[in-house]
Amino acid sequence: MNPTADYRIETTEGDSVRLSLLGEWSSTSLGRVAESLKSELKGRKVERLDLEEMGRFDTAGALALLQAAEVDPEADVWEHRPQAGRIYKTVARLEDTTAAPPRQSKGLRRGFAKIGRGVFDFGSEAMGSFAFLGRLIISALGTITHPKRIRWPAWVSQIERTGLDAIPIVVVTNFFIGAVVAFIGVDLLTQFGAGVFSVQLIGVAVFREFAVVITAVLLAGRSASSFAAEIGSMRMNQEVDAMQVMGVDPFQALVIPRLAALLIMLPLLTFLAMLGGLVGGLLVSWSQLNLGPAFFFQRLLEDGYMAQHMMVGLVKAPVFALVVAAIGCRQGMAVGGDVESLGRRVTSAVVQAIFAIILLDAVFALLFIELGI
Repeated sequence: MNPTADYRIETTEGDSVRLSLLGEWSSTSLGRVAESLKSELKGRKVERLDLEEMGRFDTAGALALLQAAEVDPEADVWEHRPQAGRIYKTVARLEDTTAAPPRQSKGLRRGFAKIGRGVFDFGSEAMGSFAFLGRLIISALGTITHPKRIRWPAWVSQIERTGLDAIPIVVVTNFFIGAVVAFIGVDLLTQFGAGVFSVQLIGVAVFREFAVVITAVLLAGRSASSFAAEIGSMRMNQEVDAMQVMGVDPFQALVIPRLAALLIMLPLLTFLAMLGGLVGGLLVSWSQLNLGPAFFFQRLLEDGYMAQHMMVGLVKAPVFALVVAAIGCRQGMAVGGDVESLGRRVTSAVVQAIFAIILLDAVFALLFIELGI
C-alpha cells in the first residue's frame, strides 16, 4: 500500500463524483493532498466514498477530508471502518461548534475597536493597581504593627543593591546636570552683568528640582525594572505560588523589603545628588567667572531660602520612592507565564514610573506655589 495519502476521483452522473481514498491519511503522510483534492473537486458533490484502499486515518486526515470534500458523517461507508467514522464525526462536530475567525475591521471601525480595547485595558490596569495598592497598605500596616515580621536580611540586601550600588551613577549624572545648569546660567546672566547670581540659580535648580527628579528617574530605570524582572521571573517559575503554599506572604517577602529600601535610600541619594550638582556648578562658575569655592558657598549661605529649597527637594524623595517601588513590584506581580509578558511588564514599569515622577513633580510645583514655599 502506498504510504502517502492519495485519492482517485471517478465522475458519475451529473456533477456527482465517486471518491476513493488511497494510502495513509494521517498527519505524517498528508502533505498537500487536501489542497489538491479541493481544487480538483471544484465544489462537486461526493456521491460515494470508497475506503477499501485506505490505510491509517487520524484527526489530521479527517480534517483534510472535511475541508476538501465535506462527506456526510452519517454515510453508510463508515460502517466498514467504524473507528475512522468515529474520528470523522468527532472532527466534523468540532468544526461545526468552533466559531469562525473574527473579521478584520477596516478603517473607522478598526479605529473605534482599538480605542475600545485601549479603554478596557486602562480600566483593567487601574483595577489591578487599586487591588495591589490595597494589599500593599495592609502588608505595610502589618509590618508596622508586628515588627517581628521584618526580614532584616532582605531589607539590608535591597538597601545595598538599590541604594549603595546606585551612588556612583547618581552622583556623576547630577554632577554633569549641575555643570550644564551652570554653563547656561553663567552665559545668560553675564550678558546682563549679573553673572554672580548664577550661584543662586545653580542652588535653586539643583536643590529644588534636578537632584530629586534626576535621581528618581535613574532609579525608575534601574530599580523599577529590576523589581519587575525579579518578581516577574519568580512568577513565571511559580516560586510565588510555592511561597503561598508554604504559608509565606509574598508581599512581606518580596514587596515590603524593596519598598523600604527605596524609601530609606532615595532621600540619601537625593542629598548626595545635591552635593554632586553643586560641585559641578562650582567648577563651572570657578572656571568661567573666577568665583572660588569660598565665595560660591558664601553666596549660597547668604540666601536664606536655600535651606527651604533643599527641604522642598528632600520632601519629594520619599513620595517618589513609594511610587517607583510600588509600580515596579506591581508590574512584576502582574507577569504571566511567558517571556513576552515579562518583557512587556518590565517596559511598563519603567515607563509608568517615569511618567508618575514627572506628573507628581508638576503637582508638587503647583502645591508649593500655592503654599508660597
